[in-house]
Amino acid sequence: MFKSARMTILASALLAATSMSAMAEVVYHRGNSADPETLDQHKTSTVYEAHILRDLYEGLVTYSAAGEIIPGVAESWSVSADGKTYTFKLRQDAKWSNGDPVVAGDFVFSLRRIMTPDTGAKYANILYPILNAEEVNKGTAKPEELGVKALDDHTLEITLKAATPYFVDLLGHQTGLPVHPATVQKHGTDFVKPENIVTNGAYVLKEFVPNAHIKAVKNPNFHDAENVKIDTVFFYPTEDRGAALRRFQAGELHSNDDVPTEQVEFIRKELGDQFKVAPYLGTYYFAVNMKDEALGKKEVRQALSMAIDREFLAEEIWGGTMVAGYSLVPPGINNYGEPAYASYKDMSQLDREQKAAELLKAAGYGPDKPLKLEIRYNTSENHKNTSVALADMWKPLGVEVTLLNTDTKTHYAHLRDKGDFDLARAGWIGDYSDPQNFLFLVESDNDGFNYANYENPAYDKLMDEAAATTDLEKRAALLKQAETIFMDDLPFIPLMYYASKNLVSPKLKGFETNLQDVHPTRFMSISE
Repeated sequence: MFKSARMTILASALLAATSMSAMAEVVYHRGNSADPETLDQHKTSTVYEAHILRDLYEGLVTYSAAGEIIPGVAESWSVSADGKTYTFKLRQDAKWSNGDPVVAGDFVFSLRRIMTPDTGAKYANILYPILNAEEVNKGTAKPEELGVKALDDHTLEITLKAATPYFVDLLGHQTGLPVHPATVQKHGTDFVKPENIVTNGAYVLKEFVPNAHIKAVKNPNFHDAENVKIDTVFFYPTEDRGAALRRFQAGELHSNDDVPTEQVEFIRKELGDQFKVAPYLGTYYFAVNMKDEALGKKEVRQALSMAIDREFLAEEIWGGTMVAGYSLVPPGINNYGEPAYASYKDMSQLDREQKAAELLKAAGYGPDKPLKLEIRYNTSENHKNTSVALADMWKPLGVEVTLLNTDTKTHYAHLRDKGDFDLARAGWIGDYSDPQNFLFLVESDNDGFNYANYENPAYDKLMDEAAATTDLEKRAALLKQAETIFMDDLPFIPLMYYASKNLVSPKLKGFETNLQDVHPTRFMSISE
């Protein structure tokens, strides 16, 4: 009897201890729109990947909960009088997840790696302001000639080819995140696997199950680990926004970074302030294949653009969570004035449609000779609904549209690898608040993001001149000229400016809306 009671007490104690242990682990279930195509920071290009990578790694600078650039591995930095040399002082307590110290040489290795042609970095050009970066990336200079030098283990010097007012902001992008040199040297491209990876951020990758989840756990060697409240974060690919909404309502997700737009009215009514809509530095557009016989004609591209009722798309298709857009560069961006809006921005929709019909007729198309187009879009009810709406708007002009849907990874890989298409849905979220970050997309040598295969020497010349101009006012004027050319040529058809649309549980604390829509897990906590 005594033995039985003692065993019962012991079992109860063990059960209580187990429950307390389970309760002690704080787990964040995070919807993330899509699976990453890669977790190699030097091959990444999407915000889906950025959300994960910023949890796993810390660059010289990082983002605060409010989306502002703050010190990361670099605790401070100084700039030379000519604006070309940056000296970063690295914190003494920065460590990799295996216990190795994070040193200046790690950033030298990493920056050389992303610029090395064999790496195949699609987004290396974001760091072209660094001296000799473009030459290294194009194979005309050696990696050792890159303007990056470790003065000692805790002092890094970066030299630019010209003063770049937004350079520190560039380093907040995922391409500026470091890799662990020894791990990359040992495992090559397999360094990203959970069993191999070594990170220096708040979290370490533990599992990557495609189409299911990514699991990351708290990194005890992170310099600010004592202030990281969430122990484990699961990232779920939520391409099906409707299913994600149901999971959020059921309490299976603490947050999701998008919503099905056809349910916005319901969401606002049922979820109240759990639905957070905020300005977002981005443009939603459709890329046009300039090499196509019909779409290669400017009149055709202008006609298609004119006939689009952007206000209808923003208000009805997207439930008022987007803003009608008539430029590539979104309004309100730093180091610029008013964007170069389309000439037909203030025309009535009826007048636009009439002009569009005239332009198509001049190009040889109309109801008696239909223009047949295929729209490619990545999986999302929102993108599908937008594509269907465009088909309806173009139908009176004699344009016949078919739709092709693929998952996000396949969609963007197809565009970056120069696969054939007519029109393709895409979007761009600013990595830093400067018009160059939008206008560089269609420079003729931007293989990674010039989906339209656009080539215009006058445009490239203006972009080169702007890059070499330190006077911000003169630089803005050059960029405005470039955007004016863009809006006349229309290699991309801008449709709307983004707003971020997040579902956030009241249990999730520390989530702050911001223009970059950046939300590092390390600054959040969960209360039950």
